[in-house]
Amino acid sequence: MALITTLERGDMQRMQLHEAAEARYFEQELDGRKLLQISTFGRPTRDIPGKVSQTIQLNEESAEQLFKILKQHFGFS
Repeated sequence: MALITTLERGDMQRMQLHEAAEARYFEQELDGRKLLQISTFGRPTRDIPGKVSQTIQLNEESAEQLFKILKQHFGFS
């Protein structure tokens, strides 16, 4: 698990497409702060199907950063 507080652009020599995974998002307010949590779940063939695989949380600042990145990269308006 990780709370992402800032995003920095990195450079990769080679990126490959990962296998698709199910994900769910959760909205929460904690101590007056809004959080968005995204949890992914492993393949149905794993030892414990349906078990959370990875979780990230975004606070308002990091969510705004990601929003700007998505708009720029994908051309969202």
